[in-house]
Amino acid sequence: MAHISHASHPEVIKRLKRAEGHLRSVVQMVEDGRACLDLAQQLQAIEKAVAAAKRTLIHDHVDHCLAQAAAGAPEQSRAALAEFRDITKYL
Repeated sequence: MAHISHASHPEVIKRLKRAEGHLRSVVQMVEDGRACLDLAQQLQAIEKAVAAAKRTLIHDHVDHCLAQAAAGAPEQSRAALAEFRDITKYL
């Protein structure tokens, strides 16, 4: 598959790097024996950050890649629809 870069990718990278740093700090919290409630709250924040990055990536893909392919030849449209079905399982 070809490497494709979109305008949203820098934002996705920024969100994921922030979540990565946050996750490292939560690992340290676990090692330090912090309260489970604190850990659960922080893990929820990480989960939301990763979900937001995923959502941004998928919406960008739908808006650009699939819309462009759907406007093409019938075989491109069929392939775009199949790809859309595949990506929706990650929503």
